[in-house]
Amino acid sequence: MTTVLTIDQGTSGTKAVVVDGGGSVLALSEVPVRPTYLPGGGVEQDPHALLDSVLTAGRQAVTEAQVAIDAVTLANQGETVLAWDPESGNPLSPMIVWQDRRSESICAELRPHAERIAQKTGLVLDPYFSAPKQAWIRRNITTDGVVTTSDSWLIHQLTGEFVTDISTASRSLVLDLDSGMWDPELLALFGLDRERLPQILSNTEVAGVTSLFGGGEIPVGGLIVDQQAALVAERCLVAGEAKCTFGTGAFLLANTGTDPVRSRSGLSTSIAWQHAGKSLYCLDGQIYTAASAVRWLEQLTFINSARDLDQTASADSEGVMCVPALAGLAAPWWRPDATATITGMTLSTSSQHLVRAVLEGIAAQVAEVARSMAQDLGQPLQRLRVDGGLTQSKVLMQSVADLVQIPVDVYPSQHATPLGAAALARVAVTPGLTLEDAIVDWKPTLSFEPEWSPDRAADFSTRWRRIADLTV
Repeated sequence: MTTVLTIDQGTSGTKAVVVDGGGSVLALSEVPVRPTYLPGGGVEQDPHALLDSVLTAGRQAVTEAQVAIDAVTLANQGETVLAWDPESGNPLSPMIVWQDRRSESICAELRPHAERIAQKTGLVLDPYFSAPKQAWIRRNITTDGVVTTSDSWLIHQLTGEFVTDISTASRSLVLDLDSGMWDPELLALFGLDRERLPQILSNTEVAGVTSLFGGGEIPVGGLIVDQQAALVAERCLVAGEAKCTFGTGAFLLANTGTDPVRSRSGLSTSIAWQHAGKSLYCLDGQIYTAASAVRWLEQLTFINSARDLDQTASADSEGVMCVPALAGLAAPWWRPDATATITGMTLSTSSQHLVRAVLEGIAAQVAEVARSMAQDLGQPLQRLRVDGGLTQSKVLMQSVADLVQIPVDVYPSQHATPLGAAALARVAVTPGLTLEDAIVDWKPTLSFEPEWSPDRAADFSTRWRRIADLTV
């Protein structure tokens, strides 16, 4: 019954969860960390505040749980980077957050190599990923120290080790997807070939030990990117199984098994997790605006909070359609310059119609990603497992089921990412334990079957896609 302290370090805050061997949450602590949004597409975080949130949330959760902790694990943002001094551990730059667009010019320089980069890494050449932002730091902030993803710095603070996990490394644009190793050619393209790079660990290895949460030295392991952690928790263990997390953005991932399927449809391919020398891969489609679009509705005073969505949304949008590209469009368009569009309004249009249109617009983007995945996989998705705060909106979940045209199963916990990381940590510290046995079984709290006919869904998607294409 391994008890794990899981630290889910995200864009807007850090969540620490103590989970027992049966998957029960014994304690929870959350500490906000606010990004700073700058002119020119910059998004930064204070490294000291971020580290303090990790330590504070972790210690509070351990104190509340009042049990011995057997392992500590970290789920990280994936593509957020910084420069830091490997001797002192002090940061030498702000955290450059995954949303930051200031390295667009570096990607533009490398556009002639985009096909080669995609073939080697499985990723689209875009500032969303790590290496362009690392190169931007080297050109614009400092050439001192090391420049890594946030997880390497945090793990160094906890353990003194210099490591990253392979799922995080596969989000960098400088990892060879087939070999699972840093690629010299790609590093040279980004001007990172002389950098000291962290050791790459599997997702079920122990990285080191920490004594910063009390109780003596505790092994730290099971490291993983946040979205892949949720894929683990929702037991998407077989090729073709998929989940979508509805947070600030929405992230749809499908397991492709041991085959690193290269997308022909504008999606990303990453290592989902690696265990016992075997890598499993996933297709990944990002939607920049989900809960952030709901916060926009709050700012317009159309709703007071996300809890008001279902009672406020009209039963029908009455022809109003929304492309909620408030932060651009990600997969499969990859157009950060896209802007939001609302069409079909008349004098009878109300705020209720707009709320419905925004929710249907979020669902329409999920449907576009699912359609792209079906093309890459050679077959449509059969069911979709969902987690995150917006799954509480029945209107949104029904819209997803209607537009994707498959059943949608709601994960019963708001802690999919911590629970997935905890399962990997159990495997890391328990010899002989399989990942299947480490993951807690679950049943959906709600399931949504498609209510729209295939013709109605196809007609809506065609009209919505026509509007989306005009925004780019």
